[in-house]
Amino acid sequence: MTVATSNGYLVRRLEDAPTVACPCGQSTRPLTRADTPACNFHITFITDSVRHFHKKCTEVYYILEGYGKMELAGDTVEIEPGMVIYIEPGTPHRLWSTEGVRTIVFGVPALDPEDEYFVA
Repeated sequence: MTVATSNGYLVRRLEDAPTVACPCGQSTRPLTRADTPACNFHITFITDSVRHFHKKCTEVYYILEGYGKMELAGDTVEIEPGMVIYIEPGTPHRLWSTEGVRTIVFGVPALDPEDEYFVA
């Protein structure tokens, strides 16, 4: 059920949100740029994401499940449930995990597919 009104809000159940393949893995996207340019809210399952950065979007990852490693601007950080990772625009990043990691990815402004730059 999605409820959107002219009253300035949107309500969506996670089960009603689309799940799509992305460079990070499988992403369920209850709030996207199509809903608002202000921000996005994705729940993504990652085993080995592609190193990338954004020129405009600031991302915040909240780790829900799983253990892994995240590369941030050339540094490697061990990640685990309960961690928050704040990533400024221009910061190359990737996450990998043998078992997989489920994370909330919150972006401001909302992720634009044209604002995703891949780094070798």
